[in-house]
Amino acid sequence: MAQGGSKIDPMHQFLIEPVFGQNWSLFGYNIAFTNSALWMVATLVVLWLFMLGGMKGQTVPGRWQMAVESFTGFIGDMLTANIGPEGKRFLPYVFSLFMFILIANILGLLPFGLVPGVHPFTVTSHLTVTGVLAIISFALVLIVGFSRHGLHFFSLFVPHGTPWWLLWLIPVVELFSFLVRPFSLGLRLFVAMTAGHILLKVLAGFVINGLNAEAVWVAPVVAIPSFILMIGITLLELLVCAIQAYVFALLTSLYLNDAVNLH
Repeated sequence: MAQGGSKIDPMHQFLIEPVFGQNWSLFGYNIAFTNSALWMVATLVVLWLFMLGGMKGQTVPGRWQMAVESFTGFIGDMLTANIGPEGKRFLPYVFSLFMFILIANILGLLPFGLVPGVHPFTVTSHLTVTGVLAIISFALVLIVGFSRHGLHFFSLFVPHGTPWWLLWLIPVVELFSFLVRPFSLGLRLFVAMTAGHILLKVLAGFVINGLNAEAVWVAPVVAIPSFILMIGITLLELLVCAIQAYVFALLTSLYLNDAVNLH
């Protein structure tokens, strides 16, 4: 927070720091428990509690159970539509992926900063996290593809109907497009969450410095409009949180379809 019109650094919110100030190392590598790890654990705890409260198996489901069944049904229908009946096999993974990203995105937007000493952290605003999620999905596609089709999986890079005189070019283009998938998958989520949080932090700086300004006219002209804009962008960011989780799960299912239904 800024006091007396001091500068607010919009990038400070992405700084990874040890939670308790410890400096543990193993073989020369820092293994301290960081704020990023803490918020990933918090995300997993929230996800576990959500599933625990919704997996009671009641004949007449309550609201919580209906919410869990709605999410699982939504992801299940998406997998069936994109992959076919075999898509249900990937429901546990894609559902966990979708819920982890969704909860992590939402936790990073909650106003925990109002509590002294608590600083919210959005783990999906770091490429290391989104990149690992993308690499895991990409690895699953490779495992499924080679386990089901063997070396015939390489035919994915030669689309049906490719003219013989383009066989020297199309496989190279398709291979490059295939290898770029994990980068684009992780980069899309990272950019969306980082840009939104930077914008909110900048607007927060306008609000705080506007209220602390000596000139009376600054507050109604700068601070109040910025605060109203912050509310609107926060609501938009909540929508973006859900959209980005859905897009990540959707693209994962489409990539799995290439591995399962190889033509």
